[in-house]
Amino acid sequence: MSEEIGVGPHPEPWPAGEHLDRELLRDGDRRNVIDRYRYWSVDAIKADLDARRHPFHVAIENWEHDRNIGTVVRTANAFAAAEVHIVGRRRWNRRGAMMTDVYQHVRHHATVEELAAWASGEGLPVVGVDNLPGAVPLETAELPERCVLLFGQEGPGLSAEAQAAAAQVLSISQFGSTRSINAGVAAGIAMHAWIRRWAVPPN
Repeated sequence: MSEEIGVGPHPEPWPAGEHLDRELLRDGDRRNVIDRYRYWSVDAIKADLDARRHPFHVAIENWEHDRNIGTVVRTANAFAAAEVHIVGRRRWNRRGAMMTDVYQHVRHHATVEELAAWASGEGLPVVGVDNLPGAVPLETAELPERCVLLFGQEGPGLSAEAQAAAAQVLSISQFGSTRSINAGVAAGIAMHAWIRRWAVPPN
């Protein structure tokens, strides 16, 4: 039998602090959070993350209810991305996010043009990621510190509108027989490439 996740009720007397959730102290904290955030309220965790989020954003097109979006949100939370942007359909399958969407800022854009206008207003270049002819290998590219990493729908990849909105398109080198990799995996690889270039490893 596997060990239960998290921690049980906190022994009394309880610690003081506005960041703590009294129900979690009483009942235990079984959430998938790092030890630092045990017994913290959702709002307190989100506020703490806001103080140290990285300046890259992640966007993914959602025209056919892409099931990869939950994975993208979960990974964006793990790497403390500034925001996740859903382009297209507002509704998305949250199962893969494993509740991390409550800690992560998620913004919706009805169209790629709307995302591009927002990014331009924020001074953020849009960097498309897809294995397209002429794309620059991610392994040799210099990722901007402030940017929006844009991914296409699973299957068709970046739409024509997304390709037009991108200041550059990067590809992920592959060495096997398949022509593409899962969009959620591709997003994780690209985010970690940004982390390796710009982030300071945590203590």
